[in-house]
Amino acid sequence: MGITKKRKAVAGKVDEKKIYSLADASSLVKEVNCTKFDSSVDLHVRLGVDPKKADQAIRGTVTLPHGTGKTKKVLVLCTPEKEAEAKAAGADYVGLDEFIQKIESGWTDIDVIIATPSVMPKIGKLGKVLGPRNLMPNPKTGTVTNDVAAAIQDVKAGKVAFKVDKAGIIHASIGRVSFSAEKITENSMELLNAIIKAKPSTAKGTYLKSVFMASTMSPAIAVDTKVLVH
Repeated sequence: MGITKKRKAVAGKVDEKKIYSLADASSLVKEVNCTKFDSSVDLHVRLGVDPKKADQAIRGTVTLPHGTGKTKKVLVLCTPEKEAEAKAAGADYVGLDEFIQKIESGWTDIDVIIATPSVMPKIGKLGKVLGPRNLMPNPKTGTVTNDVAAAIQDVKAGKVAFKVDKAGIIHASIGRVSFSAEKITENSMELLNAIIKAKPSTAKGTYLKSVFMASTMSPAIAVDTKVLVH
């Protein structure tokens, strides 16, 4: 597949041999965007961990100070007495059995699923569908809770979950190209600090192996990791 003229033009602005400061990368990612829409800006963080080991399967949540720029669709799976609370807090979908059936049929048009502890036994069978999409409710990410209102508000305010994949990489959206460079930098730093804090004591050697920033369809920009580890 050929590279577009616009992609060729912006690719020349990124020096593949250079490691950029986080602030410079945040400015550059805006310059090299080559889409007509408001692209997502993502960080790709390679960690020196073995995801096969339970204590090194890094995962967590972080609330980005400027949000992600995307309105997230939230499904709350709960018993009837919690439905009014969930709807009042801004959930896009609320229910239980009907949504379990929809998910079993392949429906996953949501960004976050929040569940109350009492319904988790019913949801367990959805693991094969929700797990690979990182949608399975989990107490560690605050998506299994009785305080559904607070959980919904956190998600809507910019709370994002991160999880290391089988290759030892965390992929996470930290904003849009329409954000100012300062907002991109601050959101990135918040995510990276959360990942650094999640470092397991059993991880040996270099923890942050590499960090790359990129917007949708743009060249990847290498970020200096030395100044990130205190």
